[in-house]
Amino acid sequence: MFSLTVSDHMMIAHSFQGAEFGPAQRVHGATFVVEAEFHAPRLDHLNLLIDIGLARQELRRALDTLDYRNLDGEAGFRGVNTTTEFLAAHIHGLLRAALREGRLGAGGAAVSGLKVTLRESPNAWAAFEGSVEDTPEPGPPSSFAGMGA
Repeated sequence: MFSLTVSDHMMIAHSFQGAEFGPAQRVHGATFVVEAEFHAPRLDHLNLLIDIGLARQELRRALDTLDYRNLDGEAGFRGVNTTTEFLAAHIHGLLRAALREGRLGAGGAAVSGLKVTLRESPNAWAAFEGSVEDTPEPGPPSSFAGMGA
């Protein structure tokens, strides 16, 4: 299996609901390094997995929907704990949609899997990895309704 990874970063603000989150129940900021790792069983006729420029462009497009925003105030996220894990799955859905719509070029048709990793610090990160087929993402059904792809 071949893989190609692109990365970028985003800054958000949010808060969490639930005593388990302690002080993170208050509004706080987070800066994430975001990696998108595309997987394919074969390369194209140019020996490429996917156009790296298009992959970077689509990752940036996905992050632009979140970057410099207070997620608590965004309609699609109100009342949702936008944990690192949740955001990784959300970005996965946005990139999966870009693949299905052909925005990553012809090489995108061979992509079979995608892993999105959000790094909060050198010591902590979370990821969502899955197929790029039309399969629902895991998690509470209400938290993914109408989001991502």
